[in-house]
Amino acid sequence: MSETVPTAHLNGTAHAAGEASLREQCTALGIEWMEKAPEASAEAIGLLDADVAVRLRAVPFSIDGRRLAIAMADPTDLASVDELAALTGRAVRRVGLESSAFAELMRLAYGTTAARMAQSLADDSGLAAPDVEHNLDAIEAEDVHRMAEQPTLINLVNLLLLEAIQSRASDVHIEPFESELRVKYRIDGVLVSQPPPPKHLQAALIGRVKIMANMNIAERYVPQDGHITLRFEGRKVDIRVSTVPTLYGESVVMRLLDKSSLPLDLVSLGMSETHRSLIDRMIAKPHGLVLVTGPTGSGKTTSLYAALSKLYDPRKKIITIEDPVEYELEGINQIPVNPKRGLTFATGLRAILRQDPDVIFVGEIRDAETVDIAIRSALTGHLIFSTLHTNDAISSVGRMVDMGAEPFLIASVIEGLMAQRLGRRVCRRCATRRPMPEDVAARLTDAERRWFRGEVTVGVGCEECGQSGFRGRMGFFEVIRISAPLRAAIASNRPVIELRSLLGDDFVTMRVDGLMKASQGLTTVEEVLRATQDVDDVTE
Repeated sequence: MSETVPTAHLNGTAHAAGEASLREQCTALGIEWMEKAPEASAEAIGLLDADVAVRLRAVPFSIDGRRLAIAMADPTDLASVDELAALTGRAVRRVGLESSAFAELMRLAYGTTAARMAQSLADDSGLAAPDVEHNLDAIEAEDVHRMAEQPTLINLVNLLLLEAIQSRASDVHIEPFESELRVKYRIDGVLVSQPPPPKHLQAALIGRVKIMANMNIAERYVPQDGHITLRFEGRKVDIRVSTVPTLYGESVVMRLLDKSSLPLDLVSLGMSETHRSLIDRMIAKPHGLVLVTGPTGSGKTTSLYAALSKLYDPRKKIITIEDPVEYELEGINQIPVNPKRGLTFATGLRAILRQDPDVIFVGEIRDAETVDIAIRSALTGHLIFSTLHTNDAISSVGRMVDMGAEPFLIASVIEGLMAQRLGRRVCRRCATRRPMPEDVAARLTDAERRWFRGEVTVGVGCEECGQSGFRGRMGFFEVIRISAPLRAAIASNRPVIELRSLLGDDFVTMRVDGLMKASQGLTTVEEVLRATQDVDDVTE
């Protein structure tokens, strides 16, 4: 974890245009705008805690009597201005500041990060019970509650979450071991270790998360699930919390669902024009079944959200049933699965059919009952989208047969199949061209090597990508539109190897799709091979 408090990343033309518009608004409202960071007094900085400053994107820099001058990333945010006045007990004079200057001022004023705050609490005996490192079972629930309600501990957890959001993390892992407590952020699909908090903060830290998620703080021996909602920079961030008991205490994973960061169009997901054209033809069908396949975390749901958003029309009734509802889609009815109340995918799908839907999205086909209802729904004039866990697109046919679906019924309703994996994008700021390493070239066919002409694009690491060389992720896709010969072979229950031979010369595998993107400098060969190695057996 860096020693700075990062600010939200906006880049390119949109960033410049947004900043110019904000500057114009400030000028019109008579709000002072600065190009360079002002000198900040320690007295002014001390009036606002670091986690609050990061959350509100505001840095106090001078005091004039009862008035406090505060530099803000968005001085037009009146809700933040009101909160700042209430927290500091002073009248606020807001000042706009150019984004890079604001980031520098924030770094100078609040170098505190979650790691440094945790370190400062290392010797705080009020946050630990005696012999906590070796006797976690002996801590009473009342003691955990008392420790978790300490203001410093609350600030630590808030700052930890804020840093995760600003780092574009999708998950936060808190893992207890015998002599340490590890914190990791999953950024662009890869776990990144953070400086560990002191072990004696374990009970308090995990207790605080459980309180925020409305979980039972006294229960430490069974898995629990909870939910936290945060406001960050004017947007809502939903956090799904899961705990499981391990040998040395509870392991916590927090899934960060930030709707504003969800790319709801197929271009942003990295889909090629050819594949987008195939998808457009599939979703334009009045009825049928479209399946997206891939392992957990491969972006299947996001792709289907993008398709549903493109398909949305007020004249159509679109209903989803999901486990859980990850993001709220405007104008679309979304139903969360609730097995404890008897609401499964199968029972929910039956109920949806009585709601006069045009388009239905079933979060996942898991069993024979769900696949049977989905197929019959497609037969009766509905367009059905769903996901399956298979390695490649064509294998989903065999998977449905294994679940008990009749091959002739599958052939009657199936309109399209898509499989995908996710790989990291090369950071645009630090991308550079280099000769292709010999060990990488050895893993490619002769034809594939020719696409690169001996050079590859890599990220050397910079401040924007956290020195990783990558920023963001993109999809590697394969899309199958069902042809007449393929439909006939499916109806005859032909083996997968025979179905694959009918895909045609224009069919592009995930590996090839990924390598073509790597040859364009969008990702690296290693990322493509890592993501697709379970799919293709490459022969020269």
